[in-house]
Amino acid sequence: MTYYKLPLLFEPQPEGGYTVSCPAFPGLNTEGETLEGARVNAADALAALLELHAELGRPLPEGLRQVPLGEPVLTEVILEVP
Repeated sequence: MTYYKLPLLFEPQPEGGYTVSCPAFPGLNTEGETLEGARVNAADALAALLELHAELGRPLPEGLRQVPLGEPVLTEVILEVP
């Protein structure tokens, strides 16, 4: 399994759910009913884009980089506190 570090933008939608885009990887766009669902769908969309780039011989965007598992990752999350 390969791990990638990239910024993701989760935007809540008025009808519910979230859309996801990646400023560092144009074309990575997806959605999900929940934040977790949107995150999972973003991983699937990334896998599809990586495969497409490989098939077409396109280089990956500079903002996308592989990271070894265990490297610290800075992230922002939304936590619901009762």
